[in-house]
Amino acid sequence: MEGLSLPKDFLWGFATASYQIEGAPHEDGRGDSIWDTYCRIPGKIADGSSGDVACDSYHRTAEDIALLKECGARAYRFSISWSRVIPLGGRNDPVNEKGLQYYVKLVDDLIAAGIEPMITLYHWDCPAELDKRYGSMLNKEEFVKDYANFARVMFKAMGSKVKYWITFNEPWCSSILGYSTGLFAPGHTSDRTKSPVGDSSREPWIVGHTLLLCHGTAVKIYREEFKAKDGGQIGITLNGDWAEPWDPEDPADVEACDRKIEFAISWFGDPVYFGKYPDSMRKQLGDRLPEFTEEEAALVKGSNDFYGMNHYCANYIKHKESEPDPEDFTGNLEILMENKAGESIGPETQSVWLRPNGPGFRKLLKWLSDRYGNPTMYVTENGTSIKGENDLPMEGILNDEFRAQYFRDYIKALAQARCLDGVDVMGYMAWSLMDNFEWAEGYITRFGVTYVDYEGGQKRYPKKSAKVVKEIFESLIQKE
Repeated sequence: MEGLSLPKDFLWGFATASYQIEGAPHEDGRGDSIWDTYCRIPGKIADGSSGDVACDSYHRTAEDIALLKECGARAYRFSISWSRVIPLGGRNDPVNEKGLQYYVKLVDDLIAAGIEPMITLYHWDCPAELDKRYGSMLNKEEFVKDYANFARVMFKAMGSKVKYWITFNEPWCSSILGYSTGLFAPGHTSDRTKSPVGDSSREPWIVGHTLLLCHGTAVKIYREEFKAKDGGQIGITLNGDWAEPWDPEDPADVEACDRKIEFAISWFGDPVYFGKYPDSMRKQLGDRLPEFTEEEAALVKGSNDFYGMNHYCANYIKHKESEPDPEDFTGNLEILMENKAGESIGPETQSVWLRPNGPGFRKLLKWLSDRYGNPTMYVTENGTSIKGENDLPMEGILNDEFRAQYFRDYIKALAQARCLDGVDVMGYMAWSLMDNFEWAEGYITRFGVTYVDYEGGQKRYPKKSAKVVKEIFESLIQKE
């Protein structure tokens, strides 16, 4: 990566999420989350598994921190299980001190090890009781108040120890996968073969609006009550793929690429930076897309100290001539793996949606930087699965050259975006520190730079990719 470098205070490390790694679902007073209840419904998880044990990180934080140190990480992004801290979730429900102290100790131990904690308040695991009580995110008034209370509890508990806060991980996934396709908890969809409840044409847009108001409210609380004395930063993490036109000669395909990114990322990014939804969404969705009141727009606009970016892959995009389906959430277009010339966007992986394309990462960083006025950006997830990895013997899994090459390509693209394109990207968290419960795919799919031997006492074994990520950053980051 000749000629490329990153500043000496560039923050890099690895990321995980509470439900995917912790296990201990009923220990020390933790309540059920929507993922606990969802995993109990037959047929929802590919291998019939759950996060009941996962990587057993609740009992193995010392091992995890030792692993982070071995991998050279400067930072660790992890999430809070809301139902571990407030088992019933609500603002008038009791705080579970044992659950809260688990995270306080984790932060203290990370800092003692010289690792910067980056906390995600919400990574998809809403307390199940709130869903039962009032429909959770479908109820704007109640959910915003309960989330605000949870956020304040965490800000207060951590004080000045935590300098990086993320309000929500990938609100697109909570909205679309949770309330349109029904692939993720709580599984709402119009498809009655999959769920008895849900309206895919309306519910995801209601949920997205609620999450934006939660984000704005939490940021307001942090800025007014904590920022001056604790000195931290707060933002939201948005996910999205790069889009290349299926036919680069067709202006309609070129235009559809921007629309695809707007429906995925700018749905949340535009309200945060401009106080309004993208015009392309308003045009297609009409009154199904909620309107911001003046007060709501003012709350959400300007509510990012940094831009959190999750990114994995790219697609080819082909426009549709037909009228949009009422349940369409992509921007009325086709998402394809091959273009008009029959070229593939990238090699296959274990995840049907994920085809690596390093140059697309650089392009998306620049696209976002240009659209949102060159904000400071932290890449909060980036990584890949490998086709058939789970079927390999342990030696084969540990020699994950495909993943190592993915990180070489993508971290190079990030360094190019910073050095050559002027993108203010200041952090990178690889997904994931270790193999874990991969949501609806269960344990069939592995994303870790560390092999977790689920059957063999949960022992962790760093793969080749862990070493490669460390070597890349050691070579790129300027010395003192």
